[in-house]
Amino acid sequence: MNKILIIHTAFIGDIVLSTPLIKKIKTKYPESRVTYVTTPSGASLLKNNPMLDEVISYDKRGEHKGLRGLYFLGKRLKYKGYDMAIVPHRYLRSSMLAWLSGAKERIGYENAGGKLFLTKKIPYDKSKHEVEKLLGFVDYDGFEDKKLELYPGKTEKEKIDMVWDEHSLYSKKVVTIAPGSKWFTKMWPVEYFNELIKRLSQLEGVAVVLIGGKDELALNLVENEKIINLINKTSLLDVAEIASRSDVVVTNDSSPIHIASAFDKPYIFAIFGATVRELGFYPWSSNSEIIEDENLYCRPCGLHGGEKCPEGHFRCMLDIKPEFVFEKVKSKLKMMEQK
Repeated sequence: MNKILIIHTAFIGDIVLSTPLIKKIKTKYPESRVTYVTTPSGASLLKNNPMLDEVISYDKRGEHKGLRGLYFLGKRLKYKGYDMAIVPHRYLRSSMLAWLSGAKERIGYENAGGKLFLTKKIPYDKSKHEVEKLLGFVDYDGFEDKKLELYPGKTEKEKIDMVWDEHSLYSKKVVTIAPGSKWFTKMWPVEYFNELIKRLSQLEGVAVVLIGGKDELALNLVENEKIINLINKTSLLDVAEIASRSDVVVTNDSSPIHIASAFDKPYIFAIFGATVRELGFYPWSSNSEIIEDENLYCRPCGLHGGEKCPEGHFRCMLDIKPEFVFEKVKSKLKMMEQK
């Protein structure tokens, strides 16, 4: 197998969860050249991955918009002569792009849109974690290294060094908080986050770092001299570097869960509302804990969450009080000090 193409243009977290698959491909086919086609955000996150020979950005809203853009990207891929295309993304355009690439073998899920463009379909086992599902694309007995991997480079390390130096973080316990999500019902209320942030910032020897993108600028988060607000000031690999240095990460069910799971150090508190671990996207880290209300009849209310609570009460998030989360984080920090 000389040239292998991966086409995965899903959410950022999905791209992180695919990194063990990349490793499995290179383990089975060590001499192969592996190309990964993903979104511009996904491409920025996969930068520096030593097992990838090329990362191609598929800009569905820009350069490659519509069927014309898809066709020209497929034409570009066809010149490269791929032997195999692996398509974890179950959308029609991804299957079609694999076909346009001219890859001889095209593998995707049996419930994929455009499965007629595939030469081989594999089962989509809802009972498995997403990492285990993705690893099912390649048969290779004895593969055990299923760790997520991200590779912040010199630029990211030097940038975050400056933050750590400026705020004297090397001598403090760092709690990184990611308050955002694409979906409203996956977001713990901002007033709860603010109460947690205020309480944590009052602890001796503890610093709070806030992370997020442009959308999180509108959250009106609390500020004081012990809070380091890096929202909309970091790249995705910057966030990975921050997570790797943090002692605790508190996040909604969103991409920071998976970014933080790529590193051994942080203890991850993942707050789940509309979604549940059984959907297969829980933290891929033993150094983690899900905070959720397990007794609600209405969970989950969707795979990705939604714009409003279908039942009108939003108890899945409102019943998880900030005092409860604070005590959990405080207890974990105390345990770390005692080690």
